[in-house]
Amino acid sequence: MKNLEVENYIESYLKNYKDYKSEWNYEDGCILIGAEALYKASKKNNYLKFILDYLDRRVDENGVILELNPVEYNIDNINSGRVLFTAYDETKNEKYKHAIENIKYLLKIHPRTSEGNFWHKGRYPHQVWLDGLYMAQPFYAIYSNENSDKYGLEDILNQFKNVRKNLFCEDKKLYFHGFDETRTMNWADKVTGKSSNFWARAIGWYAMALVDVIDNIDESLFKNLKDEFIKLYIELMEGIIQYQDQSGLWYQVMTLENKKGNYLETSATLMFAYSLLKGNRLNILDKSYLDKGKKAYEAIIENNLIENNGKLELKNICIMAGLNGLIPFNGDRNGSFEYYISEKIGVDDPKGVGPLFKAYSEIILLEDRGGY
Repeated sequence: MKNLEVENYIESYLKNYKDYKSEWNYEDGCILIGAEALYKASKKNNYLKFILDYLDRRVDENGVILELNPVEYNIDNINSGRVLFTAYDETKNEKYKHAIENIKYLLKIHPRTSEGNFWHKGRYPHQVWLDGLYMAQPFYAIYSNENSDKYGLEDILNQFKNVRKNLFCEDKKLYFHGFDETRTMNWADKVTGKSSNFWARAIGWYAMALVDVIDNIDESLFKNLKDEFIKLYIELMEGIIQYQDQSGLWYQVMTLENKKGNYLETSATLMFAYSLLKGNRLNILDKSYLDKGKKAYEAIIENNLIENNGKLELKNICIMAGLNGLIPFNGDRNGSFEYYISEKIGVDDPKGVGPLFKAYSEIILLEDRGGY
């Protein structure tokens, strides 16, 4: 019954989906990548049709992506490009191959920190946020793996290792949200360059980035490299599960669960659920992690997928959070606890719905293995 409820929600959501923005954007990518995961798990063509219909509105016959500014230097713009690989594999339409190369070109020209990490955006110079690893690295990994590009995979690994060096907290076993190599931003520690809190969704993006990169590396060709990613992933998941609430969910700001105003947040919980479920499927994590992933998924479906006026809604999603760039906007995004809990909470946002699609795809695959 619960799975039927989820499927009804997904069908209705996709049927009524409106593009998040007029330009190419990562939020639409969250839904596209979720639909892609559902297609691969269920083989239902309606998910592929949703992806192709979207791409055909955005990609012309020469593979040019409409409403995409290449010199915006926005790492978020890589995210939606992941589904181009599936679009090409399923249709063999050359325009998708050209579009893949156009996305890869964005990475080629993207500015980097002195250590080699992609800047988060042109307007966030010299900054690395956990979010950006999800936006860029899975696409980069798929491209590198398909082209047997060891250098590309080594570049990706170096970027993850730099994040481990610059943002990991040995005490809490979690990652801070952002790093400023200039140490000048108001949110950055003047000595370490780190932001000051553990925002759950940022860590969720990072967890999904790692497990999706791992899934797209050919072990027969790049086993040693893949093992390095797996070490980082296991360490991360060991840290994350320490902070799972007894309800099965995770708080908006991790490690501060008892602080007034903190709340159990949907998108991060679904990202963690997906990562735990997939990590078990890939034989990286044992059954105890699978159980925690199932508990998280079930808690969301039970408590946060709620009927409202005859319509199912996915609630308690943090709509947006970030860190100040060159100029403040949306108030003072200073990385404080007070900031993270002040951002708007809403329903049905792609940053929560996309991870629901991905988590449910793992439930489908788990059922196929007789493990649910």
